[in-house]
Amino acid sequence: MEDTTAMDVSEQDDARLLQRYIDACSNWGRWGEDDQIGTLNLVGPEQIRRAARLARQGRTISLSLPYDQSGPQPGGFRNNPQLYLTATGTDHVAGAQDVLPAGWGPAKGLGFSDDVLVMPTQCGTQWDSLSHIFWNGKMWNGRPADQVTTKGAQANGIENYTGRIVMRGVLVDMPSHRGVDSLRPGEAITAADIENFLADHSLGVEPGDALLVRTGFMAARRDDWGDYAGGHAPGLSLHAAPWLREHDIAAVATDTWGVEVRPNEISYFQPLHIVSLVHGGIAFGEMFDLDALAADCAQDGVYEFMFVASPLPLTGASGAPVSALAIK
Repeated sequence: MEDTTAMDVSEQDDARLLQRYIDACSNWGRWGEDDQIGTLNLVGPEQIRRAARLARQGRTISLSLPYDQSGPQPGGFRNNPQLYLTATGTDHVAGAQDVLPAGWGPAKGLGFSDDVLVMPTQCGTQWDSLSHIFWNGKMWNGRPADQVTTKGAQANGIENYTGRIVMRGVLVDMPSHRGVDSLRPGEAITAADIENFLADHSLGVEPGDALLVRTGFMAARRDDWGDYAGGHAPGLSLHAAPWLREHDIAAVATDTWGVEVRPNEISYFQPLHIVSLVHGGIAFGEMFDLDALAADCAQDGVYEFMFVASPLPLTGASGAPVSALAIK
């Protein structure tokens, strides 16, 4: 029998469904009216010690894309990072650095390079902040959206995440589970899909865990990004939101640009963000490079690890780059 919850329904029914999920998944007020970190409150000393015990082999696997001009951004709304060199080795060799700035002292053979990085905060591997998405004039924990101004977010900025994303990570590798290289754009990952993967690998999840969901879409587009960033994509189903809330998942990171399936399943843009980020307070990570991790997990059969992914403390920012690691 076809699952009618995933069928196209009227906009009125969509609104009722969305509100039902908001009511069921909301964590507003759970950690006090001043809270700015949402479900990262679920990660404390016990959870960090549990994660540290998973670092048995002493190996690290990077989960971040390089921040360079070969990234997935097509330009327009967001561009790829641009590195500008303000001092170079060619300057040094040409003698342009023989006289250092006043007060530095004589060069005496010393040279240096220096550079400037220009990039949107969400152009590559990154975390969304809890000030990134609004719903009906509100952001996480009921704060008014107008607290985010041209000076940055006065609350819920990404700096509140810094130093807090250290926890047990669990990889859910859906392409390997389905016997394909990559999920297709528009292909949704349901709570049942996650449960089946976990059961097949004798895994469970606990409050405060990070769920890393691989769709294979990054691997499929890595040599020709096309509309990878902003286009149709596989991803989490809106209908997985109650499962995330029930299991107190602290963070979700995927190898796609927007975590959830695109096109969206109902007539609202990014409804999982509305439910699980704005109201649930779950940390959302996007464009995480999970390919090397998936290969490693397939080789040793271990799909849990210490996950360390602290964002840059960009005060008031709606998101931030991250050098993320899985430690086994």
